[in-house]
Amino acid sequence: MPVNQSGRPVASLVDLMSGLSGTEPRVLELKTSVACPHSIILPPGFSLIGADKDRCILSFGNGDGIGLTANNRVENLTVIAPPAARAIYTQTGIADLGTLTLDNLAVTGQVSIITHAGTDTLNLVVDGLHIAACDARRYSEQPQKYGVNVYQGALTVYNFNGSTNSRIKASLAHVSVGAKNAPVLGSGIFVSGFGDESGLVELDVLTTGAVHSTGMLPYGTADMITGGVFIVYGVHAKRVEHFGEVVTYGVNDMVLDTWGAVETWIAHAPVVSYGPSGIGFVNFGTVGDFLAEAEIVTHGLGARGFNQYDGTVKNIRFKSIETFGDGSIGIQVSKPVGTITVDGNVTTHGSIGNTLVKGVNIQLPAEAFGVKPGGIVEKLVVGGNLVTHGTKVTTYAIEGGRVNAIDIKGEVIADGESSNAVLVADKGSTPLTKMRARAKAGKALVEAGGEIADRTGFSAA
Repeated sequence: MPVNQSGRPVASLVDLMSGLSGTEPRVLELKTSVACPHSIILPPGFSLIGADKDRCILSFGNGDGIGLTANNRVENLTVIAPPAARAIYTQTGIADLGTLTLDNLAVTGQVSIITHAGTDTLNLVVDGLHIAACDARRYSEQPQKYGVNVYQGALTVYNFNGSTNSRIKASLAHVSVGAKNAPVLGSGIFVSGFGDESGLVELDVLTTGAVHSTGMLPYGTADMITGGVFIVYGVHAKRVEHFGEVVTYGVNDMVLDTWGAVETWIAHAPVVSYGPSGIGFVNFGTVGDFLAEAEIVTHGLGARGFNQYDGTVKNIRFKSIETFGDGSIGIQVSKPVGTITVDGNVTTHGSIGNTLVKGVNIQLPAEAFGVKPGGIVEKLVVGGNLVTHGTKVTTYAIEGGRVNAIDIKGEVIADGESSNAVLVADKGSTPLTKMRARAKAGKALVEAGGEIADRTGFSAA
């Protein structure tokens, strides 16, 4: 119980409404389940705490649930609202929301922590939150960039105040969303500022269990995306860490995505997508160190493993990457990055197919590794093989970009019909130092206006 606050037991709806009518901050101690016919608002300084999360269920059958004002705490409860409603949400018009604490909660419906114009400061602390079901697709506040909008998430932390003085400080620990084959609708976990330079979010930590989400977008959609975990613009995150699998199921459902800045990002469990254009990890922001200790696997048409389309990453390391759809590239780089390390293999099984790139659907071959104009890779380290199985694709394609150093322990293999192992084209540059390249029914090496910086130890078959 918060210090210097009186406790008041709640055993009925009448008790709850009576407790909320008090003038002094207090702790409302829910002793049983209560069904509310309407939303409730916690006045500034009030807390709502359950005696036991499993038997203290607060349900809202007709709309939104618990509204937060300032310095509120909600703890040890199950909160059930309709999936398309907000189970927990912030009120508007208060300049300083103080500290809002969500602790040990099981929720149905959206947890919507959004600040608008007029709210300048918020300190948000989440420790233990599972959102079983949510439909976040109807909310109009959406980030826009790179030709797309982004759906909000089951957990949404969003500074929608464009003032340069506006800040949200957040710590989000032990968050899980959806379940296997039962994803939430929209994004899973969504953290965003108002823009790149204003309305910022300082995210100290985000740790997750399993996250399962889908946007349910129609195939061919080009102007809308979602993310299993999406760190959007205006966010500076110190550490993001996943202890459970992150899985997306639909069209344009990125698994891990950022337009912001993340110092350290670690995925201890698999990163998986099943839908078309569902990229395992896509970076438009600035990332210090990224580590995927488990595999990245994509199954949909045009669903790539890793894309660097804007910003940069200093060090990035994968256990392995495998894609199964046409147009599903393993790794593609279009901006300067540091060292890319793959402990195992990068394997693609598809051919040429449709995929979403910056709000436009285009045709791409399912290359294992490719560098486009503007892309620079300081060093590529691969412990296993780079392998393609599809027809008319290239395994290692440097087209206008540059790789400064390579260390590929295994082979570069093109296993499909009319597929080539290595392409150096369009003023691209790469060493082929100690590379072993072979093509089953194509060419081991194609030079088309590019530069090979070093051929020492290169072998082609």
